Formats: sequence, C-alpha cells, structure tokens
Amino acid sequence: MVKAAQMGTVLMRAEALLFLTALQFLTRLPVPAAPWSPDGLGRASRYFPAIGALVGALTAAVWLAAVAVLPAPAAAGLALAAGIALTGALHEDGLADTADALGGHAGRDRALEILRDSRIGTYGTLALVLSLGLRWSALSALAPGPGAIALVLAATLGRAVMVPVSRLMPPARSDGLGAGVATGPDRLGFMIAGITVLVVPALVLYWIGPATLPTLAATALVAVLAASLPLRAAQRRLGGYTGDILGAACQMAEIAVLLTLAALLAEAA
Repeated sequence: MVKAAQMGTVLMRAEALLFLTALQFLTRLPVPAAPWSPDGLGRASRYFPAIGALVGALTAAVWLAAVAVLPAPAAAGLALAAGIALTGALHEDGLADTADALGGHAGRDRALEILRDSRIGTYGTLALVLSLGLRWSALSALAPGPGAIALVLAATLGRAVMVPVSRLMPPARSDGLGAGVATGPDRLGFMIAGITVLVVPALVLYWIGPATLPTLAATALVAVLAASLPLRAAQRRLGGYTGDILGAACQMAEIAVLLTLAALLAEAA
C-alpha cells in the first residue's frame, strides 16, 4: 500500500512537471521553472489543449469584462491583445515566419533559413494583419456569451491540432522546437490531450444544450482542415514541420473556429 502511494506521488509530480513545462512554453505566465530534458517538450504536449483552454478562459474573461462597458469592436481588440500578451505572440510569430518562408518560391534550404530569421517580410506582415483582422471582426460580431465560448474553443482546438503532428510528420530539421516535440506524447499523453479536447465542448453542450452539437462538430472539422493547410505545404516544401509551422497551424485553427462560429451563430440568429 505504501509503495503504491509512493508511486502515485511520483507519477503526480512527473505530470505536474510536464504541465509546468507546457505552461512555460506556451505562455508568459509566471510559474516555477520546470527541469528541461530533450524529450520533455514532446511529452509535455499532452497538456497543450489544457493550456489552450486556460489561455482561452483568461482571454474570455477580458472580453466579458470589456464588452460590459465598451462597444464590441473595442472589447474584441482588448481581448485579442490580452491573448497575445499571455502567449508572448508565440503563434503569431510562427504564422508570420511560415508565411514568409512558404509564401514565395524559396527552395527548401532558403525557406528553413527564413524560418530562423527574426525579421518579418511582406508575406509575414500580411498574414499577421489578416489573422488579427479576421479574428477581431469575427469576435466583434458575436454576443458576449457566444464570444467567450468561441475564445475558449479557439484556444483549445488551436493547441490541440499541434499534438498529433509529431506522429503524422517528421521534423524538417534535427534541431529547433520542431525537433523538441518530435518524440510526441505517449499513449497516456494522447488520452490526456483527448480528454481535454472532449471536456471543453462537453461543457459547452451542458451550458447551452445539445442543439449546439452540429455547430461544434462543424467548427472542429473546419479547424482541422484550416490547420492542415500550413502543415501540408510544409510537408511538400520542407519535408516536415518546424516549431513555426506548428504555430501557424495553431493560428489557422483559431481563425477558423472564430469565423465558423460567427457565421453559424449569425445564420442561426
């Protein structure tokens, strides 16, 4: 009995460290530093959807507080700014670098150099403008409650699409963040990530009712299809993914979720 309790404690500590690793990587929240290991980020990816749900909930809180006293467009801008501050523009940076690398006709080696370059070009600038503009306009069109739900779903699904990529594609190079997640989660990790992805929509169904199930299913499908666009382009051009490509996939999924919910809820109204 004592041995089982000790093993349980060790397992809980190990999972807590993985959660902190994911939190450190995906956010700028002040948390205790977690020990780093070469495959730690890959195993910690099981908590990416949970971190996404946390970021979405905090962003939704800003949205609800702001929209109570400000017009929806201003509140939407503040909510997006809060989300960017929480993540340190991690995924926006990935989207911009991916657009610059894959937007032109650069060969594989040159595209990989562009992905490492901190400077931003025309394609990257346009991608950021479109990303922010589309998310802002979609959120502005939603009522406070649906807008909050949309932010949580977008952040959760955006991080969730990154989890299985390491099992579906190889990293484009042997170093960098893409290689860091190449080990991916184990079977338990996939179960944890999957449960998180199911729990968030289940809570939405509980709060709003089963009539929203087709809307949630359509939203998830569109998010996956949108996230696959940069991944498929990277597979063709680079032979695999990088950390920036994962960030672009996350951004595409978030944009798709907000646009789909805005379209479907507006149509339903």
